[in-house]
Amino acid sequence: MTAHTATITTTDAGLLRFALRLDAAITAANGAAYLALCWLLDGWLGVPAAFLAGVGAFLVAFAAFVGRLAAQPSPARGAVVAVIGANVLWALDSALLLAADWLSPTGAGQVVIAFQAAGVAGLAALQYAGLRRA
Repeated sequence: MTAHTATITTTDAGLLRFALRLDAAITAANGAAYLALCWLLDGWLGVPAAFLAGVGAFLVAFAAFVGRLAAQPSPARGAVVAVIGANVLWALDSALLLAADWLSPTGAGQVVIAFQAAGVAGLAALQYAGLRRA
């Protein structure tokens, strides 16, 4: 039986660190865009500006957490698992949002939500692969 340590060694964390940094960068850019352009995107996506601004603020905060985690010499395994779980939950919630037709997004909004869900699921898979290697 092997024991899992609470932290991840830096020599084995190359893929994981890359996946976390990529997640932080994409999430920060997405959050900043939602915050700065919510007034413009609401009509195009069919999602209320206030909702986009709230999502943008959450994404900026989440990106800061993920970026800080990626910068740590030995990221805490539990924190990495939490990030992966949050990404899986985001992807599932996005699919549910589309299936239930919450917010009634436009066709462009549906495409953006689906693309974002797929991208977040891909990041979660990459992070999970990196965690398994570490």
